[in-house]
Amino acid sequence: MPKISFVYFDVGGVLVRDFSDSDKWSKMLHDMGFKDADVPAFDIIYDEFEKQVCEGKYHVDELVPRIVKEFNLSISPDFSMQKYFIEHFDKNVELWALIKKLAKTTKVGLLTGQYPGLLNDIRAAGLFDFDNWSAVIDTSIEGINKPDPRIYRIAEARTELPAKEILFVDNREKNLIPARELGWQTFLYDSRDYRRASSDLSKFLGL
Repeated sequence: MPKISFVYFDVGGVLVRDFSDSDKWSKMLHDMGFKDADVPAFDIIYDEFEKQVCEGKYHVDELVPRIVKEFNLSISPDFSMQKYFIEHFDKNVELWALIKKLAKTTKVGLLTGQYPGLLNDIRAAGLFDFDNWSAVIDTSIEGINKPDPRIYRIAEARTELPAKEILFVDNREKNLIPARELGWQTFLYDSRDYRRASSDLSKFLGL
């Protein structure tokens, strides 16, 4: 395997057990009072809005008044989707020991699609067991979302290393494609089975 001098990790679906490949999204919509028939329409609205949230243009909670009106939801005026997310995220306990071991010999960083303030909320919730990153690329701060190739070029420049020595770990193939096109190494982390994915990554890194 080629030399790896820097490893970028995604957060949601990798470092944190978020809503990826789970029933947590459906449960949230149920808790919010959505009718089953309205879910497809809401998903379309959310997907479009989220793109701009991940570019830092809006806070996710700015969507709440709109959907309350459009879907006639009876939720508390102070309901926060971001707070709900944090309360239903879980620590990916299997991965942190690997990261701490890796960081002893290799630089590590974050390349993550984030909502404004969400990364700090994740830290405050105690979902990280390590935070000594050599670089943090947060899409909501950079104003560019994955898989836009520009965010990868920014991330590469921050490492000050050759592209071939960078590894990117993400749970979505679409986010790995631009990295490979730049010459990075990639690892698809399977968020359907965090324990097995962490074991596979450990073997891949020879740890």
